[in-house]
Amino acid sequence: MTRHDVHAEGPDLAALAGLLADRTRAGFCLALLDGRAWTATELARHAGVAPSTATEHLNRLVAGGLLAEERQGRHRYVRLADPAAAELIENLAAMAPRRAAPLAVSLPAVSRSRALARARTCYDHLAGALGVALTTAMTDRGLLDWAHGLALTAAGTAWLDGLGIALPPPTGPRRPPVRSCLDWTERRPHLAGAVGAALCRHAFDAGWITRIGSSRAVAVTGTGADALADHLGLVGLVPAGGRGPSSSATPR
Repeated sequence: MTRHDVHAEGPDLAALAGLLADRTRAGFCLALLDGRAWTATELARHAGVAPSTATEHLNRLVAGGLLAEERQGRHRYVRLADPAAAELIENLAAMAPRRAAPLAVSLPAVSRSRALARARTCYDHLAGALGVALTTAMTDRGLLDWAHGLALTAAGTAWLDGLGIALPPPTGPRRPPVRSCLDWTERRPHLAGAVGAALCRHAFDAGWITRIGSSRAVAVTGTGADALADHLGLVGLVPAGGRGPSSSATPR
């Protein structure tokens, strides 16, 4: 068998890896983990590159299937193609080596980094210390079962129903009800999948969490701190205006 034959069939993993082998393109994908659609101009400003450069990189990411584009009039928006693409980026970020921080780091930059580590959205579900704490509390209360791969238990279904969270219909293997997503800051799993997305959406709708500025960092509100203590026994969550939730938040 020739070398050409070996590489003639099967998934082109090298092509996919090549899409993320550029810091600008990788940075775009990380920014889009906030679950929103961005314009090329916004992403160019975020990455500190020229709009023409951003457009070139975005075209490659769209052609490669990691991003999808939407057009509204003359405006072009891009977003992560689907939840599977988002979870791929988050999982790769968790496995990636940490880059050394510059010697001179501004206080706002440090604050943003800490806010993201405390609580953030990962596409459409919760991540960071808050997301991991939620997952741990749901496991401790028998709402999630890890014995044979992550699964929602009957008690978990009843708990969601009690909150008024309807289980979304199955959407195939690319969007299972529950999925474990390795958190890139905590290095422990948080809850993803359709249930993770529904729980995140409920947290926003019920006023448990609020987004911090235009980033994907979120903060727990006073209402949220009370609700999470009541429903999951989570203590140590400081509402917005304080120092924010931390990995010290534990089930009681």
